[in-house]
Amino acid sequence: MGFQENGNGEMGLSGIPLGAKNKYKRMNNELPDTDDNDVDDNDVITQQQRRERRDSTRKYVIACAIFASLNNVLLGYDVGVMSGAVIFIKEDLNITEVQVEILVGILSIISLLGSLGGGRTSDIIGRKWTMALAAVVFQSGGLTMTLAPSYTVLMIGRFLAGIGIGFGVMISPIYIAEISPNVDRGSLTTFPEIFINVGILLGYVSNYAFSGLPAHISWRIMLAVGVLPSLFIGFALFVIPESPRWLVMQNRIDEARLVLAKTNGNDKEVEERLAEIQHAAGIANSDKYEDKPVWQELLFPPPALRRMLITGLGIQCFQQISGIDATVYYSPEILEAAGVKDKSKLLGDTVAVGITKTVFILVAIILIDKLGRRPLLLISTIGMTVCLFSMGATLALFGQGPFVIALAILFVCGNVAFFSVGLGPVCWVITSEIFPLRVRAQASALGAVANRVCSGLVAMSFLSVARTITFAGTFFVFSAISALAIVFVYMLVPETKGKSLEQIEMMFQNEHGIQVSETELGDVEQLVQNKTDSMN
Repeated sequence: MGFQENGNGEMGLSGIPLGAKNKYKRMNNELPDTDDNDVDDNDVITQQQRRERRDSTRKYVIACAIFASLNNVLLGYDVGVMSGAVIFIKEDLNITEVQVEILVGILSIISLLGSLGGGRTSDIIGRKWTMALAAVVFQSGGLTMTLAPSYTVLMIGRFLAGIGIGFGVMISPIYIAEISPNVDRGSLTTFPEIFINVGILLGYVSNYAFSGLPAHISWRIMLAVGVLPSLFIGFALFVIPESPRWLVMQNRIDEARLVLAKTNGNDKEVEERLAEIQHAAGIANSDKYEDKPVWQELLFPPPALRRMLITGLGIQCFQQISGIDATVYYSPEILEAAGVKDKSKLLGDTVAVGITKTVFILVAIILIDKLGRRPLLLISTIGMTVCLFSMGATLALFGQGPFVIALAILFVCGNVAFFSVGLGPVCWVITSEIFPLRVRAQASALGAVANRVCSGLVAMSFLSVARTITFAGTFFVFSAISALAIVFVYMLVPETKGKSLEQIEMMFQNEHGIQVSETELGDVEQLVQNKTDSMN
């Protein structure tokens, strides 16, 4: 990998020597004993200043993650609000069930165009301004849908909204992963999924709140409310910085150092992170890549990148083909099949689904950097498999009635709860972590494309498939797919907890013959662990 050796022939992943001449001692060496009497007032003041800086930088990074996730509210709101709005759109515009499926699913299909273009766009104009572009495009689509006099104009608005969502959903996890400290990256990168769930809940609440209005007014107000979150993104642009890794790729080193100083707890860590990023950027910009476009590298990947693509695209596909968007988009129809008839009652029950999905995402935030990515994914996929199978069995074995309704609500809520604990947020965390800096944006864009295509296909076919093989049969199919996801996670998804983005890249390369000694990896991991302990 082009590591240069020091006098002892050892080199760390960030380009920092690990031998005797290095200022960092080997982690298992004896450290000099410190007498408590040697700690004077200056040391106490210095420690207090360090704690204050860590607290300040952590609050700043959290604020950046929140603002960067605002675009994801738009996707979540659309998913939630369309579940109820289509009831009134169908009545007002006199459209068929097939047109309803197209209207619901087309946004996910169109968003793949935004995701594909978003990767290249973010490499050119930066992560920050790509988020701004996403908000502008979505606003234009949202206003078009709100004022649409016909189904055709409504579809034009869905097209524009889909492009904007495609940009936003792709770039947010990448940006957050690139600005976050290693020890907090997992929990912070779940923020986009949290805001998707918040958006879904707001969509359900909006459905219920405006369901009493006349049909030709209610759905327009429901859609208009979705434009509001994008207005806050204009303010966010004055708060959040550009990604330091993108700045390094543009050779804007001083600006990258300033951003890292705002997002890391001490100067030593800033310089270490900067050295790692420069080393990764140096490899990405080396001679062997000069004449090889990124798209060509993705189409004909070397072994390590091929494994990353299989992992990243695979987990994105499983997230959607296990049926989560069908459960959320069509929860009123699912509950109606179980026996709920009243329109207001249907929309009220969907609020319970939205609350469950939002609350359980908090579990992922707490556990992702403690328990790890793999355990959460395994727990999630196993739980989803059980709930989906149980839902199918309930609809197949029993008729309609209060008992069936209670079980249906229980299993739908259980499915979205297990999804929110693992497969929902961790999928985006993994995709934003595993790819090398040179291809990260465009490879992650491919993952988002795979996600949106699968989402669209499921959303556009769910009602037709359910009419053909029954709702019960459809849930049995989803449970079988979820069972395959368990095997996929167990076999192919690595644990990335506590590693820097550059270390994760080395981990994949090391599996394919790139020699990085276990001692070097252990030193860096121990250094990260020590920093974690010091922050606590």
